[in-house]
Amino acid sequence: MISPRSQADPNKTTTWTVVVSRGQSRNPAKRSLEQSIADAASTLEDADVLVVPHLYDLSKGGESLQKLSEIEGNLIVVSWIFPRAAHWVLDRNGIRGQFVPVAIGDAEDEDQDEPGAEQSENAEQSENDVERVADLYPRPDRQIHCIDLKAEESLDRFTEEIRRLVLGETDGGADTRTAESGTATSPDETSLPIVGGRIVQVEETTARRWYPVIDFSRCTNCMECVDFCLFGVYGVDAAETILVEQPDNCRKGCPACSRVCPENAIIFPQHKAPAIAGAETGGSEGFKIDLSKLFGAPDGGDDAIATAARERDEQLLLAGRTAVGIDEQLQRRQQDLVAQPKDDLDRLIDSLDELDL
Repeated sequence: MISPRSQADPNKTTTWTVVVSRGQSRNPAKRSLEQSIADAASTLEDADVLVVPHLYDLSKGGESLQKLSEIEGNLIVVSWIFPRAAHWVLDRNGIRGQFVPVAIGDAEDEDQDEPGAEQSENAEQSENDVERVADLYPRPDRQIHCIDLKAEESLDRFTEEIRRLVLGETDGGADTRTAESGTATSPDETSLPIVGGRIVQVEETTARRWYPVIDFSRCTNCMECVDFCLFGVYGVDAAETILVEQPDNCRKGCPACSRVCPENAIIFPQHKAPAIAGAETGGSEGFKIDLSKLFGAPDGGDDAIATAARERDEQLLLAGRTAVGIDEQLQRRQQDLVAQPKDDLDRLIDSLDELDL
């Protein structure tokens, strides 16, 4: 397997490939931004550029996934979906590596130096000391950086971050790579881009799709999604690990299975609610926020389980089948949720209710 540039120059070892995933719409502003990022990335000596249709819409056996699977080095993936969603869309298609946060979007907003943050994180880990699928089946060591095009409007901001990653620059803008002579490249030597890259653009016809994507860094292989979904979307592989076996069996617009997942590991990248679409929401608290009206949750004050049951029933009726409602399994889940101790968000909501606004 070789990268696009390696095909042209066998003596050149490519470390980085910048993948630009086009949006589903033909919005001229979006197309211009995508092309400008691709053009800028192609001027970096150590980067190849691959432009493909929308990641979420790519089908097995298509040219885009074939080219992506041939890339062996590190990836910078620029797309119109949340970074976490982009990473696991690639993973489900066999393009695997380590998810590395970028300095744009969610990762930039996190305060890593907040007092007590590390202790809180450690406490949370001890409370949730369970095996995740990604721990049982580690991904390759190569880096996959995903950049959300919705996070910024500035072309310069995107190109600066791509340049920082490819050139290994520090936050101060200096290139920290060491040459064979043992000396570091000076800032002056990297201040101008070196024209040497080329853009491989895949013109592949795709159709808009809707299917769940599993975040295996959260998934515990509990199989609740298999039991809940009645449309044959989920299955298990030879190692008895959950997978999305029949993605196109999923009912368009229905995110119900994501609401019943105990680990919030199921992503629908095109859903309007950030928590379901793959935003870094901070676990269950973020999911509760998603269920508020601020994120467009259905009216009625239902919890996640009741909402999921209603959404599933709607799809069953549309398919000419019988509604199921909240079955025995969902009732147990609902009781478990109610029995959980209240957190800060619960207390905030209770206080707002008491105000009777």
